[in-house]
Order: sequence, then C-alpha cells, then structure tokens
Amino acid sequence: MKAWDRVALAALLGVVACEGGPPGTASSAGRAAPVAMPAPAPTPAPSFPAAVPAPARPIVLRSVRASDSSALPDPSRFSNAEESAYVLVAQEPVSTFSMSADTLSYAVAKRAINEGYLPPAQAIRPEEFVNAFRYEYAAPSSRERPFEPTVSVFPAPWDATKRLLQVGLRTYAALRAARPKLNLVFLVDVSGSMSPPDRLELVRKALGLLLPQLRPEDRISLVTYANGSRTVLDSVPGDRQEKIRAALAALNAAGGTGGAQGLQTAYELAAKNFDPGAVNRVVLATDGDFNLGPSSPQALEELITARRRTGVYLTTLGVGLDNLNDRTLNTLAKAGNGISIYAANLEDARRALVEDFSANIVPVADDVKLQVEFNPAQVSQYRLIGYETRALRREDFNNDRVDAGEVGSDRAVTALYEFVPAGAEAAAPIEPLRYADPRRPAATDRRSAELAFLRIRYKLPGEARSRLIERAVTPADALTRFEDASVDARFATAVAGFAQALRRSRYLGEWGLPQAEAVAAGARGEDADGRRAEFVSLVRLAQALQPQGAVRRP
Repeated sequence: MKAWDRVALAALLGVVACEGGPPGTASSAGRAAPVAMPAPAPTPAPSFPAAVPAPARPIVLRSVRASDSSALPDPSRFSNAEESAYVLVAQEPVSTFSMSADTLSYAVAKRAINEGYLPPAQAIRPEEFVNAFRYEYAAPSSRERPFEPTVSVFPAPWDATKRLLQVGLRTYAALRAARPKLNLVFLVDVSGSMSPPDRLELVRKALGLLLPQLRPEDRISLVTYANGSRTVLDSVPGDRQEKIRAALAALNAAGGTGGAQGLQTAYELAAKNFDPGAVNRVVLATDGDFNLGPSSPQALEELITARRRTGVYLTTLGVGLDNLNDRTLNTLAKAGNGISIYAANLEDARRALVEDFSANIVPVADDVKLQVEFNPAQVSQYRLIGYETRALRREDFNNDRVDAGEVGSDRAVTALYEFVPAGAEAAAPIEPLRYADPRRPAATDRRSAELAFLRIRYKLPGEARSRLIERAVTPADALTRFEDASVDARFATAVAGFAQALRRSRYLGEWGLPQAEAVAAGARGEDADGRRAEFVSLVRLAQALQPQGAVRRP
C-alpha cells in the first residue's frame, strides 16, 4: 500500500490516538495537587494551579511495522542519545550545553508523517523541533551583544506538579545591504545514491533559489564528488547567476560516494579564495551516505575540525529519506561550526535558503554556550528537554578552547527545562533522601528567592575570546497559569510536547498528541509564514497514523 493510501485509509476509518472528549478537556483526577513555589519572605513565590488536563486514556504511540517502513532510514543512522533524566539540584545544580539552531530532525519527521509513517523515536531531537519556528523574543540592538535572553517560568501542561523554564534568544538581524560578503563553496554529492528526484534534482533547484540573495561582491565555487572530486566553478561573482545555474543544471548522478575527498577539495578551494572580511562557508548537499575513503563520523569529524580552525564554516543540507545518514550530517555540521538543515521538497529548501537565508548562512555568534545554575532553596530537581547530543561539562563553559554551536543572524533559539519546585518532592521522579534535607539553608539576602541563574557565553565571529551575558531568574519571571504564558512560550511548549510524544517520553504521563494540537492551535498567533498552521495539521495527521489500542512504550 502506498504512503498516501495509508494516510487516506487512516483518516477514513477515524483512527485516532485516544478516546474521550475533545483535546484538552479530560479530567486530571488521580494526580497530586499542584504545589506552590515557595520563596522566603518578604518576596512571595507564585502559586500554580492545575495544568492543562490530560485525557482519560493513555496516548497511543507506536511506529509502523518494520515491514511497512522501507522508506524510513535505519534508526542507527541518527545521531541521538537517551532522553535526559531528572537531576537532583543538591547533587548537580549546574546544567551546561551548547546552543544549537539545527532543524533537521523536525524536517525529517515532518516528511515521514506526511508520507504516512510515524518516525522512529531515535530520529527525534526535541530542540530541533522547537527551533524550527520563529519566536518574537526581544531583539538586540547591537552586533556586539548579538542577543538578549527572554526568560519565563510557567506550569508544565502535562504535569501540574512541574514547572517549565523557557530561555529564548533572538539574534541580531543583519540588514542584507550591511551583511558581510560571502565566499561560498557548494559541495554537491553526485554519486549514484543521489539519482532519485528528491535528491540531486532537488539540490539543483534548491541552490538555484539561493542565487537571488547574492551580490556582485559575493563569490561562488562549485565542487562535486562521486568516485572522485571535481572543481566545476572557482570563485564566480555572485551576479554571474546564469553561469552558476548552467553549472548546476549540468550535474548528473553516478558512481560511488567519496565524500572525504570532496570535503578536502572544497576546503582547499575555500582556503584559496579566503576573504577575512567575508563569511567563508562550505555548503554540503548530500544524503549523507559516504562509502569511499574515510567515511566514519569520527574520521570525518577529525578532518572538519582541523579545517574549522582556519575560519571556514560548514552547513549541511540533507536530502532523501531511506538512505539519509543523519549521524554523518550532524557530526560534520557540529565539527564545522555550522548547522544541519533538511529539505524534503522545494518548499523546505525555499524556507532554509530564502526565508532563513541569514539565519543559516550569516553567523552572528560562535561557540554559544548556555549554563543554568538552579537554586536548591527553590528547585528540587530538573531536566533539560532535548540537547542531549549538545551536553557540555561544567568546566567547559569557561574554556574558550571547547567548541560549541554557531547561531546565525535573525534567528530565534529556545531551550526548555522542566523542574520540580522545592517542597514538591513527594511527586518528584527521584525519591527524596531519608536522612538529610537536600536543600541548603535558605540565604538571608535577595538571592534566596531566585529560582536560577542564567549565563551565556559566546564569541563574535572571528574572535578567540568569549563574552558573557548573565541574569537571574526570579519570581517576577514566573506565571501562575499556563494560559497566561506568552503565545510563543505556549507554542514552543506544544512543539516540545509533540516531539516528546513521538520520542515515547516517560515524563508526559497521559498527555500527548491531542493536547499538543489543542495548545498549538490556541497559540498560533499571527503566523505570518504559515509554519504554525502547518504544524497543527501535522499533529492531526500523526494522530491519524497511530494504531488504535496500542500502548506507549516506556
């Protein structure tokens, strides 16, 4: 049965994820009553009412049978890690990770669902779902301080005893006329695996969409690889678009996949034409399947890391599905000071290379690290939602030699923590200690009321020394009801909940896709680019693809 036949049949038969009333209307009986977040006098801590109710029956969430999923890539090809567990603040109060603006995981899941498949849990990285959308956080006014943090605390809609801490960054928006010059090397996989129409043909059209963004002072080179590598264009001015289009149109797919040789050639070309006043970047377009020369993620990472230090960035554009090697693309992008994006079709490519051109091509901050220190007088336990592959050690935060994520111009990046307020340990995932109070004695100064302290380190492009942004998270940042959170906060929460449901998270309880749909539908806002409406439709389709009567795996 074809993918679209399965979708139509699922919709016709009314296969849904759960039974009961409309999304978000079921009872929350059986849960512990919400506990107010305490804070010493004279600053009262906000109290929180019950969360958005959960359905009466468990959410169904099961992937299609392996025999039906030949169009999906092997789960082992995805770069992922186990879902982060709760951490005791008394034992580990500090959380540190590398910020990421990648969106590949969401785009792959979107394609799978639209083709009639639930994606494998291993393909889900929640932060890449959340960061696939634009959020109107406070915008910075200076290139020197490229973002201002937006912070909010509110009840978790899936558990009344938990709170969410949202950290949002909106980066500096460089005007097109004021952006740096570009020295771009298009590195295109033309091996035999790229022959289907959703691969090389799509890449040709996708890179063609980028050309109108170019200026005469920009430079474009083109390298291809299959059994070997070939330089097709060498530093062509950005206004010679007919020449660039003709070179792209002449590409054909055949042969093996010598990606390492292609990368070496592309980096050599970028180095030869290196401009210290420009954005020097290799844009690798491939399905990620390397089979000639060095091909392991580790070997390729070593190659890219050495080149990164010369000031040449790397962006990966993934295409295809059944042969997609996310692990390779993710490894290369992280090692190359870049991001991973994915295009299932020309609309995905338009968004990545036209709407999000500056965000994906023009960097405003390198080695962006985020660190949150939780106050044990206010917070008992916490977990970071997603970013498992971006975890850093505490001491890495102040070490400027430790690589971290790049963030582009006019980009919104979000992180969400879920935490248990101090005093609510009875409902916490980790049992409290019997013989010791895990909280430190409350301080007598104003810091005792703080929930956490946020630190952000970043480097301006080309700089070797990091800069620091700090701010406290206080009761003034906390809201008493989920419904009072901003449209952006509620929508980001719905997206994070959707990703966790697809991932079979053990922390959602009975909350799932119907509730994610309800929250997202009520938080679409202006939705100028239509991506939020598209997301609501995607969640509805995912519900129709769930086999009735199955039970979510722990």
